Amino acid sequence: MKSDLTTFQGLQTPAYVLEEKRLRSNLRLIHSLAQQADVEIILAFKAFALWKTFPIFREYISATTASSLWEARLGKEEFGSPVHTFSPAYTDADIDAIARCSSHLSFNSLTQLYRFAARAKEANPNVSIGIRVNPEYSEVMPLIYNPCEKGTRFGVTADKLPEQLPPYVEGFHCHCHCESGADVFERTLRHIEEKFAKWFPQLKWINFGGGHLMTREDYDTALLVRLLKDFRQRYPWLKVILEPGSAFGWHTGPLVSQVVDVVEDKGIRTAILNVSFTCHMPDCLEMPYRPDVRFAKTVDDYKGPHTYRLGGNSCLSGDFMGYWQFDHELEVGENIIFEDMLHYTTVKTTMFNGVPHPAILLAHEDGELETLREFTYDDYKSRMD
Repeated sequence: MKSDLTTFQGLQTPAYVLEEKRLRSNLRLIHSLAQQADVEIILAFKAFALWKTFPIFREYISATTASSLWEARLGKEEFGSPVHTFSPAYTDADIDAIARCSSHLSFNSLTQLYRFAARAKEANPNVSIGIRVNPEYSEVMPLIYNPCEKGTRFGVTADKLPEQLPPYVEGFHCHCHCESGADVFERTLRHIEEKFAKWFPQLKWINFGGGHLMTREDYDTALLVRLLKDFRQRYPWLKVILEPGSAFGWHTGPLVSQVVDVVEDKGIRTAILNVSFTCHMPDCLEMPYRPDVRFAKTVDDYKGPHTYRLGGNSCLSGDFMGYWQFDHELEVGENIIFEDMLHYTTVKTTMFNGVPHPAILLAHEDGELETLREFTYDDYKSRMD
């Protein structure tokens, strides 16, 4: 099937559309920045995990990052290399398998480190152990995405680290950004060094996490390269790793939907679509933000001509957003194209972070528990096809 990539004429059912040309443009830029700065930039599955595109990615990058056993398996089995893994909490059930899939394994707390590091090394003697640290500084808004907010569950602060790290600890993992610019990284880096530089001589690598939106049009890539080069000059023994997710999938394709009805109440017209904000674009409600719609502009109220709220096809009363103004009256069957819907959206409509769904049990009156459904890695992988 061929289609005009501007209007997607002929597409009659909802679809996320990944455009190879745009993806390769991002990959070429990221590959170039990694070479210029002499660092490693790897793909974070929490933002993009469409594994059938991995052959394209492997032309430009050599590693990935995971946050769960299923993501770790996806990286090792489908990308073809051990992954850099961080999870807020490993369990007895998954630590050995995760370690076998990983080249780097970062722990979120000292209790997790002391409990599982030895087991991880037994399972995979070559795995490099790290600790996630918290510099107590982040400019991320809204706070739901801020990993350094007071009371955070992420990372170890400098006052809790021992002066001498355990000999098996080789790296620090530090994540403080979300779709941030290089100027934010510059300010954050000062806090990271101020808090943790005294431990750098004990380390082999440092991972500055994700959120570096280096493929955004206004991103200062020259500043990023300079910051990374200067850091490496100060600490030449440290391998530097960045693991953005959004940067890879940024503006690589839309979600194409269709109008199925137009309803009106109190002068407010809502175009009901065959997609849902809560089911297919959850960040729009969670963050919240209003996505760009092709051939329309956002407006503040419903009073202008050809102005609509866009409503989903779920039964959630709040499954709508508004308002957008078009240059014509919308008709049933025409395409509504939501821009930039590949990163995060595709993973959040499946099993975000590869976190398994709970099993479904039926408790019989006699106390017997019957398993109605258990979810497996194959369920996760099949949803990322």
